[in-house]
Amino acid sequence: MTAHNGRPDFDEAATIGLRALAWTLGDADVAARMIATTGLDIGDLRARAGEPALLAAVLSFLEAYQPNLIACAEALDMNPSQLVAARILLEH
Repeated sequence: MTAHNGRPDFDEAATIGLRALAWTLGDADVAARMIATTGLDIGDLRARAGEPALLAAVLSFLEAYQPNLIACAEALDMNPSQLVAARILLEH
């Protein structure tokens, strides 16, 4: 459920993070950049996919390059600000 203020609740934020991770890994170029940037490998991503810190890191990676943030948001049928709000929630 979305919180009363229109922002996602923690479970929704985690779902958004997982969907963003799936989108990222579905694009070979974006996935390669994320792996090179973070130092994580596919095994790490699979093992830690449910961890809020990892999901926040994925969203932060997307945020760092606006074209990726926008493309991911469009693919997930949401506003880029929802991805940012999810990242903020997952970091706390």
